[in-house]
Amino acid sequence: MNEHNNKVELLGWYGGDEAIACSAWTSTSRDLTPEKRERIGKLIEQLWSAEPVPHKSPFEKGIVHFLVDTDIASHIHLIKHRIASINAESARYKELKEDKYYVPEEWDFVKVQSYLYDFDSFIVPGDSWATVLKRYTDLGNLLYHKALEEITITHGRKRAKETARFFKTYNSQIQADVMFNMRSFHNFLIQRMDGHAQKEIQFVAKEMLRLVKEIPGNPFKYTLEAWGFDN
Repeated sequence: MNEHNNKVELLGWYGGDEAIACSAWTSTSRDLTPEKRERIGKLIEQLWSAEPVPHKSPFEKGIVHFLVDTDIASHIHLIKHRIASINAESARYKELKEDKYYVPEEWDFVKVQSYLYDFDSFIVPGDSWATVLKRYTDLGNLLYHKALEEITITHGRKRAKETARFFKTYNSQIQADVMFNMRSFHNFLIQRMDGHAQKEIQFVAKEMLRLVKEIPGNPFKYTLEAWGFDN
């Protein structure tokens, strides 16, 4: 795996199909008899596809919880989903010492064609654009740490951290704790696995789905089937 790839880890889950079904049955009886357990799959399908109005609130009782390392552009895509619960690493409160960053893999195969005026030692024909981006990012990280050190002397560490991060590039990676209920998770997957979504956030969404599918015991089996994501 490319060392600069984004990463997704499943931290945990809660509820599963059984909790979703019990939530729906609260209006009658939550007692889970063997006969009702056999009906969980059918009930979840009915809830999700009911006409004229689906009954989706029970799906909020299922939870999936992830830890992700993503470039800032992908992080912005995540926080646009206001129905997700997200806490993220902040350069305002600490110095980002790891200098993690993302480089698009396809850039390895695109070569610089000509010199750029005044940058002929920085952008060299024949180099890949991935190499140029790494070089540029490394310079930004160097300036970030140096500016933080020297601005601290005159304006204090708090203000130095707030402003030195302007040297961090858009491909810098930060870590975020991301939690969805299953209703909002479906919304995220539909939007971010779409072919029109940016490649990097598509990867995050597909990895999340893969990890949920691979939970031992498949606790969201019927939910994924109702969504058409069981294949």
